[in-house]
Amino acid sequence: MNTGRTVFTELIAHLSHIEFQKCVARYDGDHHHRSLSCWDQYLAMAFAQLTYRESLRDIEACLQSMSGKLYHMGFRSRIARSTLADANESHDWRIFADFAQCLIATARPLYAGDPIGVELEASLYALDSTTIDLCLSLFPWARFRRHKAAVKMHTLLDLRGNIPTFIGITDGKVHDVNMLDEILPEAGAFYVMDRGYVDFERLYIFTLSAAFFVVRTKSNVLLQRRYSHPVDKTTGVRSDHTVILTAINSVKAYPESLRRVSYLDVTTRKRFKFLTNNFALPALTIAQIYKSRWQVELFFKWIKQHLRIKAFYGTSENAVKTQIWIAVSVYVLVAIVRKQMGLEASLYQILQILSLTLFEKTPILQALQASNSQEASHDAGNQLILFDF
Repeated sequence: MNTGRTVFTELIAHLSHIEFQKCVARYDGDHHHRSLSCWDQYLAMAFAQLTYRESLRDIEACLQSMSGKLYHMGFRSRIARSTLADANESHDWRIFADFAQCLIATARPLYAGDPIGVELEASLYALDSTTIDLCLSLFPWARFRRHKAAVKMHTLLDLRGNIPTFIGITDGKVHDVNMLDEILPEAGAFYVMDRGYVDFERLYIFTLSAAFFVVRTKSNVLLQRRYSHPVDKTTGVRSDHTVILTAINSVKAYPESLRRVSYLDVTTRKRFKFLTNNFALPALTIAQIYKSRWQVELFFKWIKQHLRIKAFYGTSENAVKTQIWIAVSVYVLVAIVRKQMGLEASLYQILQILSLTLFEKTPILQALQASNSQEASHDAGNQLILFDF
């Protein structure tokens, strides 16, 4: 029963304030920051994500226009652009990163049974990065090239539910392969990556950890075929070989055998060659696992289109990372609400409804269920279940 609470209040009720305060205490977040607490900062920035606010002035104007409802929505301070700017500069971004991880830990079990389009019982993760371009004069700390600045958002995506399990935010010069050092491989899980992650010393750690990888190989990798296995060429698979590395440094880094699968995409007539340390799955399944990597590309496309991570409210490194992590936490929060309420609507539909109803005193389920009876008005041909338009 709704007791006069706004949709925003009901949405925020799915967050654990206790866990948030633990994150704040871990980094002494509210110490000497009496003007705006970390919680008020989070609520204001989450509001900005949900309603597509363009600037701090925009956030301030919208919240002040609803000043009579703010206390009941959880705000305990007046939101002014100057205090919000100061909070984004001074409150440690790791507070919001840790809180996003708490939400991720809640979301992943909810989507553990979701299909991934591959006959695979083990966990499947896709690792990739996306570059966010910045203005060099405003973000000099993120110098990427001579006249360009950028940050990279490195993401390990759990393909059961498309929930990010690891995110690393670096300047644009950091090579993707370095993120393999930040990942603790899960025994029995599969990790799918593009050829930018071919580093045999790092990949061998997956083998030693009893984890599996599927990576697209590079043309300059020197291999020697040891065994050939029969394949059904009508499936698109062209070859399935057991190989060893022949370059001296590669052999030292990865002394064991590998499996090379060659696959022809009948639509594009493009041939792909994959390396994996799994010798049990059918060759076609290996190709399908790599094909599922496209979901991480759709994830990046989706969050850039529907969350505020391309234009920033502050110019410091702390402000940029704070905004990205709060955007990620909002994405995961909506995914949690979607599952807990049993909604069939996509995240896109839910976000659109929330952007218009946050201040209304309507039961959130009633507001969101309206989208279940409506057909999506956009083409969903290249979108994921969570991301359908």
